[in-house]
Amino acid sequence: MVSADAVRTVVGIIGNVISLFLFLSPVPTFHRIRKKGSVEQYSPVPYLATLVNCMVWTLYGLPIVHPDSTLVWTINGSGIIIEVAYITLYLIYSDKKKRLMVLLVVLVEIIFTGVVTLLVVTLVHTHTKRSLVVGIIAIAFNIMMYAAPLTVMKLVITTKSVEYMPFFLSFASFANGLAWTAYALIRFDPFITIPNGLGTVFGLAQLILYATYYKSTQRQMAERKGREVNLSEVTIDDEPKKIGSRTTQNGRAPGNHAT
Repeated sequence: MVSADAVRTVVGIIGNVISLFLFLSPVPTFHRIRKKGSVEQYSPVPYLATLVNCMVWTLYGLPIVHPDSTLVWTINGSGIIIEVAYITLYLIYSDKKKRLMVLLVVLVEIIFTGVVTLLVVTLVHTHTKRSLVVGIIAIAFNIMMYAAPLTVMKLVITTKSVEYMPFFLSFASFANGLAWTAYALIRFDPFITIPNGLGTVFGLAQLILYATYYKSTQRQMAERKGREVNLSEVTIDDEPKKIGSRTTQNGRAPGNHAT
């Protein structure tokens, strides 16, 4: 008979793979940002929230805090590296105001995580208590990570467009929350169950919004593309008229040199 621990390990590995896809799902978005040379209306909030979430969960999974949590700290450590890459690209292609805001938030997140680590290691002396302290903080930031797209969801409802809410990010968020909820329920861990259960709900809500506004998004994009084509045609058609209507200073058309 397969033990619960073995099943939990398998589910945890599946959760790690899905989490990796979650971390990598914004790649198409940043390819578009790099191609256009601008972050447009994309929000940095999901990437900033994911960064601090990964830092806190990496701390939670370390042996000094919560032993036997290798699957937790390895995937979140990888997440830190990936999110730093995204934020770096965001800084490169954003304007000065957004750049300063993002840098300030990253600095605050690094200082906060460092202070929490120092206090937990020096003032809390058992794994149970360390897991409790860091776990509560991790719950808060995990909920923040999953709730971060709420700002984008508001934009979707207002504009009736999912153009700036990437499908793969929404789907990966849903699948990630589902996998880690299952992992936590096998050997009940409330610190992983609560935020990932909520993450599953948030992810499902995003998918429902995507299905609701997908057609209207395609229609808006087609109309915008049509306007751009028409504007281009008007510009090209007007150009010969401008050339043909030019006159010299004495009122004669160019090329008419009769005296």
